[in-house]
Amino acid sequence: MDGGIRIRCLSPIGEAGIRALSDVLIDCVEGGASVSFMWPMTREKAEGFWRGVAADVSRGERAVVVAEEENGTVVGTVQVIFNLPENQPHRGDVAKMLVSRRARRRGIGAMLLAAAERCARDAGKTLLVLDTVTGSDGERLYTRNGWKRCGEIPNYALWPDGRACGTTIFYKEV
Repeated sequence: MDGGIRIRCLSPIGEAGIRALSDVLIDCVEGGASVSFMWPMTREKAEGFWRGVAADVSRGERAVVVAEEENGTVVGTVQVIFNLPENQPHRGDVAKMLVSRRARRRGIGAMLLAAAERCARDAGKTLLVLDTVTGSDGERLYTRNGWKRCGEIPNYALWPDGRACGTTIFYKEV
């Protein structure tokens, strides 16, 4: 635990985990994060997403890392996706880096990212890729932590309110 935050892999993901992860996802989307979801961000939509992720975790297709406060409240999460085409057994995708708005600026994103990298190495992965909103806090986080910028795709995704946003692609050898 660092600064009152514990980082750990969440496996298996039960109903309490689905609720806690949904709280973080809802908070981030309601705060404007472009992470695949549009407004309104309902609990039903969030829990449906996390149930699918939980099934992937149970099959070994992805890992979910969480950041918890001392009282057990989940305040952040990141995923490493392992279920990729057979010609990419060395690679993983980092996805859904989420930190609750109230827990930001405490280094939690960097802790989650380091844990995701360790998780990937432990799974035999040597290359990670991710995408993030261009100009975002995430882009700065990845750059500070040694990720290499590949380029930008304009109008790649939408903000939760429907406006277009560009995406920057990163990779890191781990």
